[in-house]
Amino acid sequence: MLLLDESRPSPAYSFDLQASLTLRSALSAVFAIICVALASPPAATAQQDTPVLLDAMTAELHRAFTSLGKPDPGRPDADKQLPPYFLSYSVSDASGVAIRAQYGALVDSSSSHERVADVQVRMGDPRLDNTHGTHRGSAVNSLQLPLTNDREALERTLWLATNAGYGNALDNYLRVKTEAEVRAREEDTSPDFSHEAAQTYVGKPAPAVNVDRAAWEKRVSALSTIFREFPDVYQNVVMLTAQNETDYFVSSEGSRVVTPHMSARVVVFAATRAEDGMDLFRAQTFEAETVEGLPAQAELAAAMRELGKSLEALRKAPVTEPFDGPAILSGRAAAVFFHEVLGHRLEGQRQRGDEEGQTFTKEVGKEVLPTFLSVADDPTITTFGKTWLSGSYAYDDEGEKARRVNLIDDGVLKTFLMSRLPIANFDASNGHGRAQTGHVPTGRQGNLIVTSTKSEPESELRKQLIDEAKKQGKAYGLYFEDISSGFAVTTRSSPQAFSVVPLVVWRVYVDGRPDELVRGVSIVGTPLAAMKRILATGDKSEVFNGECGAESGTIPVSAVAPAMLVSEMETQKQEQGTARPPILPIPGAEAAAPARKEAQ
Repeated sequence: MLLLDESRPSPAYSFDLQASLTLRSALSAVFAIICVALASPPAATAQQDTPVLLDAMTAELHRAFTSLGKPDPGRPDADKQLPPYFLSYSVSDASGVAIRAQYGALVDSSSSHERVADVQVRMGDPRLDNTHGTHRGSAVNSLQLPLTNDREALERTLWLATNAGYGNALDNYLRVKTEAEVRAREEDTSPDFSHEAAQTYVGKPAPAVNVDRAAWEKRVSALSTIFREFPDVYQNVVMLTAQNETDYFVSSEGSRVVTPHMSARVVVFAATRAEDGMDLFRAQTFEAETVEGLPAQAELAAAMRELGKSLEALRKAPVTEPFDGPAILSGRAAAVFFHEVLGHRLEGQRQRGDEEGQTFTKEVGKEVLPTFLSVADDPTITTFGKTWLSGSYAYDDEGEKARRVNLIDDGVLKTFLMSRLPIANFDASNGHGRAQTGHVPTGRQGNLIVTSTKSEPESELRKQLIDEAKKQGKAYGLYFEDISSGFAVTTRSSPQAFSVVPLVVWRVYVDGRPDELVRGVSIVGTPLAAMKRILATGDKSEVFNGECGAESGTIPVSAVAPAMLVSEMETQKQEQGTARPPILPIPGAEAAAPARKEAQ
């Protein structure tokens, strides 16, 4: 249950909602030399067979690739002109609707339609090009495209973006060559770009978003109104977002790919503050491919009330103490845990670069998890059970076909999530080059799926938790019911650590006392140690859908995992606020109290 996550300039990559509780923060926020032969653009076909946009992209790319850097004796800088060895156009054509309410009233209802083109230019050759090292971002130049299928306007806009991209690429290539002459030899001398076969797939473009705005405005407002029943809930937001997007990709290698993607989401966020100044929040999302697949109003309303009750209980819960002992992560919590602690460290680019920590780079073929666990990333599946997976896609953002990648089999590391950036011993993409518009694709997660051959009913996991706590001399173990966010640090300049922020945590006492809700818990640790402490798993898997921010931008992702029993989990206190709760009671609190008491 994630709202939005911002791409960060620091090496901390996050899955989900930022810990900040202000309403503004919550809403402000997901290569060997080759000879490239470019085929002539195909003959024009009927519009119903080939979109005008795709034809315009193909024609202009062919013209640019065969002309850029061509010697022109009439130019004074003719000796400095170089042809690109690779050129691609990526266009995101997206329409959307956003409806937002707070405190029971509508605050925003808008629709949008936007086309953005990313032009990628590579200079030099695949062994060493303008994207090398810290210059990776120089490959892409973005520009907004016309919304209509005016072919001449489309081609002129692509021309303008290509011209700017070529100049930037050439400038950075000269810098890269200079740096290569003066710097020490790199640990990984793999090429900067992999050779891949051209892909051709022209799917049917996604239709424009069709939402009954009036009906959903009433639904969203009504859901937000429910929080009026909880006078200690100081902030609340309910938002519907629906987006239909068609992604177009053409390249100088001959790829032509058109893929649609549709998504709809109801996002709920509510916040309060305890008497001691600690800010607390709960958030939840409901996702489907289209608005028709979202839950019925009654189910959504019940979820709002549960969030409200949870926040009131959290306000009164005791603050946690630092803890190091046994714990159970629910399926949702385990999914985020694996995404942050393991998934990011299995992305290909994390294994390359003198600044990367390379936690698992030299662990291929070795046991990195207990032998009963396996991990795969499979963007080709769209649902898990009845739950839609937001990390699904048919082709990645480099025009490569999506595929299932078995990362860890029976505890043994097999491979990494690869884009077209090669690393030592892995020189090809496996369909995981992903990026937000305006960024260069890198190896990223899609649908990360954890499976186990040592599963137990969760009631048995609870018994084992208590037994483990007794064995360690602990008064209790911890149960992490819900989790919201996390980040992983993967660079050498900082400790190789992770932090995950749970929302609902219970103490499970060994002496039979009722479970006790606590607040202010943060899970911390180091990845290699954490992964080896898993003792058993539950027999039911749960899904966590969200957005992940990293160096290639914010993208939709999913993680699936069963509950996990771990022998040792280290927690610390979250940062404590100093501001007191509101001095003036929230308007209408007195009137709402009798009605709420009667409802209870």
